Amino acid sequence: MEPFAALDRARAEAERRLDAVGPDQWSLPTPCTEWTVRDVARHLVVGNKMAALLVSGASRDDTLAQIRVWHHADGTLAPDALVAAFRTSADAQAAALGRPGVLELTVHHPVGDIPGAQLLRFRVGDMTLHAWDLARAIGADDHTSMAPMAPFISPLGMFGSGPSGEVDESAPAQVRLLDLSGRRS
Repeated sequence: MEPFAALDRARAEAERRLDAVGPDQWSLPTPCTEWTVRDVARHLVVGNKMAALLVSGASRDDTLAQIRVWHHADGTLAPDALVAAFRTSADAQAAALGRPGVLELTVHHPVGDIPGAQLLRFRVGDMTLHAWDLARAIGADDHTSMAPMAPFISPLGMFGSGPSGEVDESAPAQVRLLDLSGRRS
């Protein structure tokens, strides 16, 4: 799948789950054991903003400082405003990542210097996995389209505890990819 199509698809999955969160579900726990539904939503917003900031040439230190500011500010948003912030930040991220030459840039991501193309893959992975987390938390359909994630997931622990070693190649793609990311269905 073309990377920008994967980004659009991942965004749609996350947005669909955010739209499904009920008024009494924002404090529910998620498969990200330290995070509530609100925390996952805030993380998605901050991740989108971070991507746009990184491709503008921000340093690692400036990015980390800005992330702290956003986490605090976005943590106080009402649910409707948080969903609107997701949409606005996802639009800004798509515009920033879609600028000519961005995929060839080196960005100063908090994990280290990476190509813009890798940042795009990180964002696809983050939104896709957290769409599943949100669905699980609120009891919605958790059959997320995980196919765009296949080339991006690695057992480094970036998206969870990594593979269990208990899922074989005959398992459905979603089960294999979720297991690879530390999610257990």
